[in-house]
Amino acid sequence: MLKAVSFWMVIVTVITVCQSRLNELRQQGTGLPVGYVSAAERTRQLDCLTRNIYWEAASEPFEGKVAVAQVTLNRVESGKFADSVCGVVYQKNIIYEKVICQFSWYCETGHKTRAVYTPLWRESEEVAKKVLLENFRLPSLKNALYFHAEHVSPSWGKPKIEKIGRHIFYGERT
Repeated sequence: MLKAVSFWMVIVTVITVCQSRLNELRQQGTGLPVGYVSAAERTRQLDCLTRNIYWEAASEPFEGKVAVAQVTLNRVESGKFADSVCGVVYQKNIIYEKVICQFSWYCETGHKTRAVYTPLWRESEEVAKKVLLENFRLPSLKNALYFHAEHVSPSWGKPKIEKIGRHIFYGERT
């Protein structure tokens, strides 16, 4: 019995040491800890999120801006969309040979050359920082993946979660 227990203790020790060494080797490939995000990449994510907040909700109240940012991050975390903030913001799909952007502003002609109103841009940037870096969230929107302006009537058939400002937010059917 003692030999069996000793044998299993040796096996567990070997497995633990091997896993630890494998993790060290994985990290040596980049020289960075697993899950590390560089300052340059974090800045890029903030810029993408700021753009999305600005073009979707610049004139919305603070909560409306947070809601747009939160939907963007909810999509990243859902596994149903692109796996990065910029990937979600710039994601396009082709449906019936038509290019559809996840966020309408990105498909609009001239979106790259439109003038930006600096105070609203800065506010959008502050919201992006709060949501992305400080994990600020609206509890009611933890499952929100979609939204549209109140003047639009899509036939999504998705459950409505809440109306904030001039946007209506939706989740998925469970």
